[in-house]
Amino acid sequence: MTAAEFQAMSDEQLVHNELQVERELLASSFRLKTGQLENTASLSVMRKQIARLRTAQRQRELAQGLARDTLRNRYRGTFQASALVAAAAGAGGFVKGMVDKIGPKD
Repeated sequence: MTAAEFQAMSDEQLVHNELQVERELLASSFRLKTGQLENTASLSVMRKQIARLRTAQRQRELAQGLARDTLRNRYRGTFQASALVAAAAGAGGFVKGMVDKIGPKD
């Protein structure tokens, strides 16, 4: 994403986008530790994306005269995880992957 795209987003969209990327990073780092992640460069890209989003949030806070993390605290409660990350984290995603690796091969 570019700086122009960040400016076009609302405060709430910025916070939600950051929280979504944080969830994806957590899921990817977990897949890395279990040997299921193929593209390890995506971790670095996600960390940089989070940094850019936090920088944009902080710039808006300073422009509005708000304290640090005010936007995050204000909009964190309205965040809903996307179906992609929720599906990877829930309903036996990890357990199913481990059973497939450990279970007998037919």
